Amino acid sequence: MAYLIDGYNLLHVTGIFGRGRGPHGLERSRKALLNFLAASLSPSELSQTTVVFDAAAAPPGLPRTQVHQGITVRFAANYDDADALIEELIEQHSAPRRLVVVSSDHRLHRAARRRKAKPIDSEDWYSQLLRKRHSTARPTDKPDAKPTAPPSEAQVQYWVDEFRSGEPPQGATSPQAEKPKPLEPEDVFNPFPPGYGEDLLEDES
Repeated sequence: MAYLIDGYNLLHVTGIFGRGRGPHGLERSRKALLNFLAASLSPSELSQTTVVFDAAAAPPGLPRTQVHQGITVRFAANYDDADALIEELIEQHSAPRRLVVVSSDHRLHRAARRRKAKPIDSEDWYSQLLRKRHSTARPTDKPDAKPTAPPSEAQVQYWVDEFRSGEPPQGATSPQAEKPKPLEPEDVFNPFPPGYGEDLLEDES
């Protein structure tokens, strides 16, 4: 399956935030979201995943397309908003029946259904992704290990908190699954120029 993701919509509903606040907090949040996706999807899925961000008030010189750990990142420059670019990408897709459109925007749901693509709310897709991470966690090396039970609500909340802050919540204990090594900012290429999108953060305050 191919994924077309409404970037800021998914960012806001997941509550994934980069470490720290300050003038580059939103930039770190975008990186945290992309890093989470890169760690959660398979290599074949990453090569078919496109994340679209608004870019109406982006700084001069912002590239329209970047690749982040296999994910195609598109910026909606010269469009009214990200939705307009996403609608265009849906219309142009060569195999829409194999396309999943991730957004809670009903406008995009209608555009997806017109082309027989599958729309899904960001909240639902994120929950599925968390459960997928748990079910595909590296098994123990013991040959007689018993299969793990489906994740509990507490375990799902643990992973939400883990990716929100970059560190386990105070007083929390890890669920019975191997915790992946946190991705550090210096380990990944940053496709976003400093200060990009800060106007969106100000609009929410």
